Parts: sequence; structure tokens; C-alpha cells
Amino acid sequence: MPVIDAWMQHPTPRHANQEMFASLRRWTGMEQLDEPLPVEVTVAALAAADVETGLAAAWYGPQGPLIDNDEVAEFVEQSGGRLRGVAGADLARPMTAVRELRRAVRELGFVALRVVPWLWGLAPTYRLYYPLYAACVDLGVPFCTQVGHTGPLRPSETGRPIPYIDQVALDFPELTIVCGHIGHPWTTEMIAVADKHENVFIDTSAYTVRRFPPELVEYLRGRGRRKVLFGSNYPMITPSRALEHLDGLGLDEETRELFLHGNARRVFAL
Repeated sequence: MPVIDAWMQHPTPRHANQEMFASLRRWTGMEQLDEPLPVEVTVAALAAADVETGLAAAWYGPQGPLIDNDEVAEFVEQSGGRLRGVAGADLARPMTAVRELRRAVRELGFVALRVVPWLWGLAPTYRLYYPLYAACVDLGVPFCTQVGHTGPLRPSETGRPIPYIDQVALDFPELTIVCGHIGHPWTTEMIAVADKHENVFIDTSAYTVRRFPPELVEYLRGRGRRKVLFGSNYPMITPSRALEHLDGLGLDEETRELFLHGNARRVFAL
């Protein structure tokens, strides 16, 4: 069965070697990059799990781009169709960010915007996000963000689904919001927000199947079958490792298909 990976990135050395990722390197055994990682390595990791499309994101923070949009476009071009681009944005320069998002979607063919709130230390309700939300609606692309605790060495408060995602969805009901990393330890809040808002979704990135919280598994098996998307957070976790023990979830064929690719195909218009 084909797979779409809704949250991954092809890392640059300045992304992979950041000091804030020391905790992730400790947990996963990843090493720092001495030189750029060939795109072929990422393509092979995706292919090993039958990932037909990986949504590779740019990373922008206050210190500048860790992976910029043009680098992502190059990775996509080198991937033989295996990668699609997800834009990043410089929140500190809102009009530049909006123009860059428009360029990324209209000229580079990117399919979404991702902003990681803990990287900026700014919750999703902060005013600098709002021009980008309006631009996403205008362009017809989802806004992807992180929810739950922060694994890297940064505060976690910005990852709370309530009040932040709830308020953004109230302010922008037309905005499609894809919330990565499940929302733990606020998974029940995340499920409540996804239930409440038609255009709010959850992706399972940064968690292997065996680590899914029981409440998420119950949601995925039942009323949330059209709300949950697979994501790996590659290279921290490869798709193959993330999907180990998938059979243990007891998903029926329709739910399995929706989780692995159907929901992402619909949400990202792939």
C-alpha cells in the first residue's frame, strides 16, 4: 500500500548540527553531518517503507534559515518525484514571508507552509502568524505546525492545542491546519480540537506506532479515521521504523488506507 509521509525533512548540516537537537541525537543515536547528505539517501529511506511522496519542509527560525525554500526546491528536483516541498517563512518579516510563501507555492510548486512555534518562542496565536494564515487560505494550501511537548531543548508551552490551535481555527475557519507530533502530553486536547474544527488534522510524526497514546489509537480506529495522517519526522525516525508494528493497531483496510495516504492526498491535494 502506498504511503505519504506528511512530516519529514531532508536535512542540511546547519539544520542537523544545531545544538538544540542534542537531545534528539542522544535519544536516536543520530550523528552530526560532516558534509551534506545526498538526496539519494533520503529517497532510499522513503522507498524502503513504500513512501511514494515525502513532504520535505524548509526550516526558518530567528537565526535565519536552517533549510531554505530554494534548497528544498533543489532536493525536490533531485528526488525523482519522491519529494514535494513544504515552505518555511521568516515570521519576523511578515510581508517578506507572505511574498516568499506565494513564490514557493506558485513558482516552486510547494504544497503547504510549515512553521514550528517553539523555534520562534511564539505561540500560533501571535500576531505575526496571521498574515501567513490569510495567505494560506488565499493560496489554498495547509498550514502545518507542531503540537505537544518540545523534544529539542526549547520550552514546550507553544505546543498546546488549547488555547492556541483552537483559537487559530476559530479565527480562520477556512484554514486547513495539520498538527504534527500528536500533541502529547495534551493528546486529548488535540483530539478535541480536531473534533471541533472541520479543517484541523493530526499527524503522527516523531512517534513510532508502538508509542501512539491509547486515546489516539482509539480515535484513529473510530471517528478520527479521516483526521489522522502518517508522518515520520525523518531523519530523526525513518518511515520504516515509524511504521513497525502497524498491524498491531488493528486497523481495518479503509482506515489503514486513509491513515497511510488517503487523508494526506486529500488534505494536501496531491
